[in-house]
Amino acid sequence: MTKRKSTKQRERAARAAAAQAKSARPGKKNQPAEQGASGMFSQAALRETIESVVIAFVLAFLFRTFEAEAFVIPTGSMAPTLMGRHKDFECPACGHWYQISASEEIDQRTNRETGQYVQAGTCPMCRFTADLSPRNPQSKNYPPYNGDRILVGKFAYEFTEPQRWEVAVFKYPGNAVTNYIKRIVGLPGETVVIRDGDIFIADPDDPAHLEIARKPPQKLLAMLQVVFDNRYMPRLAEFGFHSRWHAAEPPGSAGRFEAVDPDGCLEFHTDGAAPAETWLRYAHRVPSRDHWHDVGRNGRLPADRQPSPELIRDFTGYNTSRGSHLHPLHPSVLGEHWVGDLALECTVEVVSENGEVILELVEGGERFQVRFDVATGQAALSITGRPDWRPSAATRLRGPGTYRLRFANCDDKLYVWVQDRAIAFDLPTRYHGLDNDSPTEADLRPASVGSRGCAMRVTDLRILRDVYYIAATSRNSLAASGNSPGSDAPDMWVVPGDRRQAAFQMHEDQFFMLGDNSLRSKDGRLWAEPGPDGPDHHVDRDALIGKAILIYWPHSWHRIPGTPIPFPFFPNFARMGFVR
Repeated sequence: MTKRKSTKQRERAARAAAAQAKSARPGKKNQPAEQGASGMFSQAALRETIESVVIAFVLAFLFRTFEAEAFVIPTGSMAPTLMGRHKDFECPACGHWYQISASEEIDQRTNRETGQYVQAGTCPMCRFTADLSPRNPQSKNYPPYNGDRILVGKFAYEFTEPQRWEVAVFKYPGNAVTNYIKRIVGLPGETVVIRDGDIFIADPDDPAHLEIARKPPQKLLAMLQVVFDNRYMPRLAEFGFHSRWHAAEPPGSAGRFEAVDPDGCLEFHTDGAAPAETWLRYAHRVPSRDHWHDVGRNGRLPADRQPSPELIRDFTGYNTSRGSHLHPLHPSVLGEHWVGDLALECTVEVVSENGEVILELVEGGERFQVRFDVATGQAALSITGRPDWRPSAATRLRGPGTYRLRFANCDDKLYVWVQDRAIAFDLPTRYHGLDNDSPTEADLRPASVGSRGCAMRVTDLRILRDVYYIAATSRNSLAASGNSPGSDAPDMWVVPGDRRQAAFQMHEDQFFMLGDNSLRSKDGRLWAEPGPDGPDHHVDRDALIGKAILIYWPHSWHRIPGTPIPFPFFPNFARMGFVR
């Protein structure tokens, strides 16, 4: 949902800047303001003032130059692509920066405070629940930030057809006054089916035949969410947590991956002397509240209390805001759905002149690999269930050097990037009919880096997941969609027939919209209401306002990044850019 600035407000924006500079808004209740250098104004007030001045002049210029309109994102239905009102902070345990929703602090209809202030959030890296109340043990202030300010091309769809996966602003079907912002996933005339977290389009001549809707590489990159970034492992190791990456071969094996760093968790190397392949594997060992309670009691996690491997699920840190750090999260927020569409990133320093570098992902027991021949630079894809399927391509990974690699298995298609450049293969990299839509024990260790006769060093390991769309037709079914593994014991995992799917028919000039934050998005799945005047699941063409183009002003920083120097209006350059 968005708040739209009127034409009159835009014309008067520049003249209002001086007045805004004299009327800075006071800090929020229960959130102590930080004092500026002069002691006369709080940092929050100074930040709001300077932001208003800068934005007024930027908008005055842009509105005279482009046929665009400014919107503010108030809610988190499109997180993490677009941020609504939120808190942005560093996890006290592992150091990961993440955002949590603060939309509930403001009534969206009246724009007044509700008195329901965010007091806690749970880190997506380490699952530590941080106390964010005014009396938090970190002795820090955690102010809420307004949502991203974006530019929307008002006439984009006057000249081009709306495309699947674009982010669009439109009038909410049930209320011509309210503006929403979502991603287009269904086009006119299509029957859209949500199943296993993916989007399918039914064949108009054979409705039983479904074709998965695949994302272009750049859209996929924008929608991937980090599951675990190994750079935060050293601080977790201080609490006694073991590394999630480990050598597959027993100690003493020739060519086995070994830790380079003293903590044994950041860098790994192999001399390439193994007679066959050697592997470094990821186990999804997620700490629970009980593990962190053990740390609090003992100072470190006992060696016999390490987390067991579990399935990767649709957990989103943005949704973990709540009124107290003592309250446990609802199971739906912890993630009830197994996510098999994953990506693996790493930096590989190749020392050898030859050999193979291998990246592997697992989904439903099937193993997907990309193998790089160091001597030639050729990359080849393979799937265990398809021995004759082997697309290949030339890449820049050739000979000794340092390479940033990314391998993704999403929407029944394999993607490869080398040095952040997407690789084009000689054959299509999509696949069909593997019957791998149920998890197996192999999915507890879903990612690996391998070597075959190649001496190399591996760093900067990250696991990411695709957006998981929940097959729901009501708010009640969001938290119980029928896709939950239910337990991490393999004999308790559901079979495909137990999973729910939802179908939505689009007619001429109708579009189907979904939010990236599927658990917290009031989108096309949930609009239908009883009665002839209730909103339907679709958005009519004439309700489209425009295409989201640019995040031109995310929240600013209250200090110069990487320093303790206060600077309340330092721009958040990292989040500025085109909306994908």
